[in-house]
Amino acid sequence: MIDHIKLHVADATTSKAFYEHALAPLGYRVIMEPSPGVVALGTKMPDFWLATSAAPTIAHVAFRAQDREMVDAFYEAALAAGGVDNGAAGPRPQYHPGYYGAFVLDPDGNNVEAVCHATS
Repeated sequence: MIDHIKLHVADATTSKAFYEHALAPLGYRVIMEPSPGVVALGTKMPDFWLATSAAPTIAHVAFRAQDREMVDAFYEAALAAGGVDNGAAGPRPQYHPGYYGAFVLDPDGNNVEAVCHATS
């Protein structure tokens, strides 16, 4: 089980603005900013961290959604926050029959996904 993850980003302030809006439909919010250039988001505890770095991370991060509507809301919010489409919300049967996901690129080019594994 993963406790938390940290992305090294070019500018934590820019990334904070993106993720605050993109992840709001999933219940995420800024929980703390313990030092300059560091932001922690989560639903209850800080489990998704952003830190300004001279060497930004390029990663794929997937957030679990409770239902398909949350995936759709994430996708729309992420695009509105400046994310770049990397796969519209929809079924991905190549992964498994109940897989429903949406993909956007964040300001640093990370592939950010919301996914629901429900079959209906």
